[in-house]
Amino acid sequence: MRTLLEGVTIGGKPQAEADQILALSEGMDIMVSEVRAGTFTLRKELSDRIHAAVARHEAIEAGNFRGEGDVTGGGTVLLARGGRIDGDPTGSGGNALVSDHANLLAALSALRDPRAKALVYCASATRSQFYFDGNKRTARIMMTGALIQAGFEAVSIPFIRREEYNFALDTLFTTDDATELIEYLTTCAPISAG
Repeated sequence: MRTLLEGVTIGGKPQAEADQILALSEGMDIMVSEVRAGTFTLRKELSDRIHAAVARHEAIEAGNFRGEGDVTGGGTVLLARGGRIDGDPTGSGGNALVSDHANLLAALSALRDPRAKALVYCASATRSQFYFDGNKRTARIMMTGALIQAGFEAVSIPFIRREEYNFALDTLFTTDDATELIEYLTTCAPISAG
């Protein structure tokens, strides 16, 4: 990954993998820039900008909620244990998803703990499937920005625990209960030395 970010391609790897890593880096750069400027907030406009970068190579319409652009449908998730689950309905012109996002932000305003806000945002945005593709990546970048803006370290999902993460996602999608995913994410946060 570091080699790619330094501008050197890696032989034998598909170009799509390289494109996805570079796009992810660009999305992270947008978030970091907002945090450094002190302007990071959980808001649709920023999520759309991050998504436009992160999913530009694979999403049908990057940077728009499903239904906001020219394409309708989408939002289907393939579960790790098999099967499919649909994301939230788009509504006319994506208005149901825009409303869902606004309701999420309103609900988060009642939470005092910025860590809880970040984690709940990530889980809810992931479940809603606001975008055609790149939802988890966009939600995790937004969660990371919210944590860093509040003075906390980012959550990092270790590759060795990827299956555990995928099963927690399956539970989220099949039960609409984010408890398992949020508990899992809290175990991925760095332990402070304080």
